[in-house]
Parts: sequence; structure tokens; C-alpha cells
Amino acid sequence: MILPIVAYGHPVLRKVATDITPDYANLSKLIADMWDTMYGSSGVGLAAPQVNKDIRLFVIDTEQMFSNMEDDEKGRYADAPGVKQVFINAHIEELDGEEWPYNEGCLSIPKIREDVTRYETVTLKYVDENFEEHVKTFRGLTARVILHEYDHLEGKLFIDYVSPLKKKLMKGKLDDISKGKINVDYRMLFPKK
Repeated sequence: MILPIVAYGHPVLRKVATDITPDYANLSKLIADMWDTMYGSSGVGLAAPQVNKDIRLFVIDTEQMFSNMEDDEKGRYADAPGVKQVFINAHIEELDGEEWPYNEGCLSIPKIREDVTRYETVTLKYVDENFEEHVKTFRGLTARVILHEYDHLEGKLFIDYVSPLKKKLMKGKLDDISKGKINVDYRMLFPKK
């Protein structure tokens, strides 16, 4: 089932999410719904706070990013062919590599994109959907998507990385998103509508 995506301004997007246990109610259904929601809104990642759940859960599929790239473009990224994975109770162990900019957007903040500088690699400790523990290092675009979704678990948004001037310039657009004055082709939950 496709869930509504929480829009900018909703308090859940600013909460630090909590770890969960294997007996979390309807977890398998929530994960399946998050995949449906992510694909239904043409996303490459989706965090639980974006579907109004303040838990440490996100899903990513960077395989689809690489499938849409030309071969010469793929060569720039060390993480091709990408990853399709569920992350539960994720916590960063280490950030490493050079920081590099990339133009990001967010399903909770539609029609706004900005360059964000992030580390090249991230080492993450997490459990998968079977609650098996992993410590794994990701790099390139996959690391970037993970860090973007991880920020949602920490109550951060990609616009927090832009300059105060740019944030001031986008204030009107952000207010419109909060009020539901935006047209998107997926369901959203607006905090001020």
C-alpha cells in the first residue's frame, strides 16, 4: 500500500528516531509499504519519519540510479551497480573519504533541489529486516543516499546544509509546501492544511 509522504514542516521530520525491536508491530507490512511508497513516488530512498513513523528504519535502491546512467557516467562512481536494502537501527560508525557536492532533493520537500556536500564513504552498523546485524562500508552515490536517509533518522533535512541566504530565499517555497500549496504526483500529508 502506498502511504502518504509527510511534507516539510511536520514535527516528525525534526524528531530523533528511536531504535526498534524484532517484535515491532506489523514491521514486514511497513517495510513492504515503504518500498511501494518509494517506488510510487519515484524515490531512491525513504525513511520511516517520512511516512510518519519516528523509528530508525529506511530503505534505499541505488541500483535503479545506475540502471538509468550511461556507461561512461557509471565509471565515475565506485559503488555501481548500487544497493537495494533495508536498514533498521542504523548508526554511523565512521565517515571517511573526500567530501563532494551533489544536487539532492527530497520527497518531503518536493520541487526544491540544492547541492549538498557529503563524505565519500560511510561505515554503518545496522540490522536488516531479519534483525541480522551488519557493519558495512558504502561509498559514492550509495553512501550519499544512505547519509540523506540517515539524516531523517536524526531529525535533519538536506536543506539544513544550505547557506542561510539560500534558506531565506526558499522560505516562501517551504511555507507553500507546509500549507499544501504544491502539486505532486504522489500522496502527501501536510502539517498546515
